[in-house]
Amino acid sequence: MKSIRLITWGAVFIALAFLGIRMLTNPAGLDHGTEAPIASGPGGPFTLTSHLGEKVSDTDFEGKYMMVYFGYSYCPDVCPLELQKLTTSLLELEKEGYDTSIIQPVFISVDPERDTPEALSEYVPLFHPSLIGLTGTTEEIEAVAKQYKVYYAKRESDDIDSYLMDHLSVIFFMDTSGNYQRLFTTRDKPDNIVDALKPLLKRVS
Repeated sequence: MKSIRLITWGAVFIALAFLGIRMLTNPAGLDHGTEAPIASGPGGPFTLTSHLGEKVSDTDFEGKYMMVYFGYSYCPDVCPLELQKLTTSLLELEKEGYDTSIIQPVFISVDPERDTPEALSEYVPLFHPSLIGLTGTTEEIEAVAKQYKVYYAKRESDDIDSYLMDHLSVIFFMDTSGNYQRLFTTRDKPDNIVDALKPLLKRVS
């Protein structure tokens, strides 16, 4: 398991960082400053199983801003990098005295075959304490990926005794009613996320 994660497969994901982003937004492009929900954007209802073994639905997060990332725990590079970027952003906001409890980071696995709740329970704590990992049946993952317009596919390899997953790597930002607002892509740095979230948060110290 560890050996799989340590293999450098950056080239696999270079093109995928941008694949499908135009499909996620309207033809006019994404307005990063908009306050209104984008009706044609990704998102929708789901019920999955958390890394704690509990059933979790999108309605459980009403009143919170969701930051949703699709990936998998065996991902050797891009997933941990993006989850660490999200973690760094939230920790920086907290360091500056902002209350981030209204932000709910969510990690949805596109590899339910290996990402059982037990497997995710070891992976998720490596990142921000509020991160929730979600998995489910193959059908449930297909359904939520379709809701969010996320591409993913299994990639077999002759060089290793397992497989990798090709997938779109973006962080979806959803408003407190579960409506799509914007994307954070691999081009965004922690500072970009911090600057985008500050106007939404209360400063408590």
